[in-house]
Amino acid sequence: MMQQLDLFGLPTQPPAVKPPVNGDPEKGTGTAEVPGTPLPAGEAPVKGKKRGRKSLKELSGDPHVIQELEKLTLDKQYYSISEVAGMFRVNTSLIRYWENEFDILQPKKNRKGDRLFRQEDIQHLKLIYHLLRERKYTIEGAKQKLREDKRIASRNFEMVKSLEKVRTFLTELKDQL
Repeated sequence: MMQQLDLFGLPTQPPAVKPPVNGDPEKGTGTAEVPGTPLPAGEAPVKGKKRGRKSLKELSGDPHVIQELEKLTLDKQYYSISEVAGMFRVNTSLIRYWENEFDILQPKKNRKGDRLFRQEDIQHLKLIYHLLRERKYTIEGAKQKLREDKRIASRNFEMVKSLEKVRTFLTELKDQL
């Protein structure tokens, strides 16, 4: 262990090192882990939260984004980019990226340069989100799909939404029985 350099001749004490704690430190539960000491039987080391960007697998863990968007009433004429990103649970930078990549997405911009999304733009975003996140298309594949048969892609998207509604209705009916 390195000692701190004493420039002024003051006595220094080595810093106290606390051993890591397994369990919940707020509740005071858990045991101090000393390196080389085995954990008690049945206990596994507790890992902290994963830092950084979420993987696509973690993001697709919530497949109900489109269903929740359907329940939302779009009563405003224009939505800001932060509101739209909140609806889709994505970053605003991803919305801007999709705007650059997909020609069908053309939000209006005010004098300041802020993007204002209409209900039509939100419908296009739903279709893009469905292709990229739910159907796992690549950016190029989704562009090609939208270029070739936009009407067929949107019709398929509408069918998938209606089938999901039927599924939820049937599962609710089954649960009531």
